[in-house]
Amino acid sequence: MNFQEIRNSLSDGLLSFPITDMDADGNFDKDSYNERLKWFISYEISTVFVAGGTGEFFSLSQQEYRQIVQSATQIVDGKMPVISSVGRSIPAAIELARIAEEAGIDGLLLMPPYLTGCPPEGAVAYAKAIINSTKLPVIYYNRSNGILSAPHIQELADACPNLIGLKDGTGNMQDLNDIIKTVGDRLVYIGGVPTAEIISEAYLSIGVNTYSSAVFNFVPDLAIHYYKALRAGNKAVVEQILKEFFIPFVRLRSKKKGYAVSLIKAGAEWIGRGAGDVRPPLIMPTPAESKHLKGLIDRVAGLLQ
Repeated sequence: MNFQEIRNSLSDGLLSFPITDMDADGNFDKDSYNERLKWFISYEISTVFVAGGTGEFFSLSQQEYRQIVQSATQIVDGKMPVISSVGRSIPAAIELARIAEEAGIDGLLLMPPYLTGCPPEGAVAYAKAIINSTKLPVIYYNRSNGILSAPHIQELADACPNLIGLKDGTGNMQDLNDIIKTVGDRLVYIGGVPTAEIISEAYLSIGVNTYSSAVFNFVPDLAIHYYKALRAGNKAVVEQILKEFFIPFVRLRSKKKGYAVSLIKAGAEWIGRGAGDVRPPLIMPTPAESKHLKGLIDRVAGLLQ
């Protein structure tokens, strides 16, 4: 796909990140993952992000990453763009970008620098080195150790012609609005805080039309129904789903660090599409927390009427 086709897909429609399947021994389960991808693209989504945060990018080996991007491009087969993550050190990110290119991936999501705190000038240099190493279109993930303000995002956009988007992982509407008004339509803007639905109304109000939905992994019909109601301005439906599902889910998610991923895997298990447990250092929810999640899932049918 060309840059404009990818931009169009990122600008309108629900985006989602499949979880990464692990077997009982904690090893990547390619066959199960392939079935998950087929299930994903049977729904009305516009872009698939593989090996993302929800997909435990931070815990994958290079060989597992290679298998994931190869599977994704083969199964999606041009039906929609496939974006994969890159990051960690500069050499590691460049190598992952090369692997993604060889597999036929359509674009890359650049994760923030790993662990160490750094000044914004350093984060800019990190991003430039990686973005300019590849011909693929890149989305910058503005989150964690790599949070940049409007002038630095503008600098990246000016220096990197293949930078096509910014994914917000901060939820800071003041700073995000500054970036959007400063950089303008040079970039596509994507909502990317954990459980982005919780601030989707605020995102939409400043021109962020899309976001990545992690809960799509276990309540896909609800995720799509909510997104359509949001874009249609159906406030009654949006409010009901937020009150009865997303707000309780976020409260549950907030009980422990890493639950933004762990609860998604627990939810997939409840609907019969289990993907194994998360890898350490993340942990799975307690039985009581998992049962609470099941109660939220049981509400979904009533919310779709």
